[in-house]
Amino acid sequence: MFSIGLTGGIGSGKSKVADWLAEWGATVIDTDRIAHDLTAPGGAAIEPLRAAFGTEAIGSDGALDRDWMRARVFADPAARRRLESVLHPMIDRSVRDQAARARGRYLVFVVPLLVESGRWRDRVDRVCVVDCDPETQVGRVRARSGLTRDTIERIMSAQASRADRLAAADDVIVNDGSTDLDTLRQNVSLLHQAWCDRASRPTDGRTTHG
Repeated sequence: MFSIGLTGGIGSGKSKVADWLAEWGATVIDTDRIAHDLTAPGGAAIEPLRAAFGTEAIGSDGALDRDWMRARVFADPAARRRLESVLHPMIDRSVRDQAARARGRYLVFVVPLLVESGRWRDRVDRVCVVDCDPETQVGRVRARSGLTRDTIERIMSAQASRADRLAAADDVIVNDGSTDLDTLRQNVSLLHQAWCDRASRPTDGRTTHG
């Protein structure tokens, strides 16, 4: 099935884009949502994470303590690799299971770290980047999560640069501070129609909307 790898930095708006694509008939597989399910209370990753990091990694509600883990992996690259060694195989299995059952017009894999991973370029037909300027990213994330600017900038610094994401893109959706919701939806709709057409006859080339 024709497939899109949808990515973008934190706060870029890729979840909103993915929601619209799902509404219009695409099958959306969101790796971040899979990770949240795996690390929720009773999730399949909880006990492996407890074994790998100790009881302090698990909050009183039985879910992964994200603040604790975020601080740990930022400070210790080995801890990041240990976390990835637990989560990535589980996420990959879930992605493959969901893709095998997909019946939509085309597949959309939402992968926040698509460019960074180096594992997705050959798994999708096109890479679409939802792009916005860094200051807009910070403002959006602060508004929705309450994280400090310093924490948000540390998260951004661990992600691919804006230039690297754009260099990897086949298609670009601009969602900066000057883009209103109606314009964004219209631009996403144009790409959706193009992808529906290409699902049966993929073409090369880069398209920019916004």
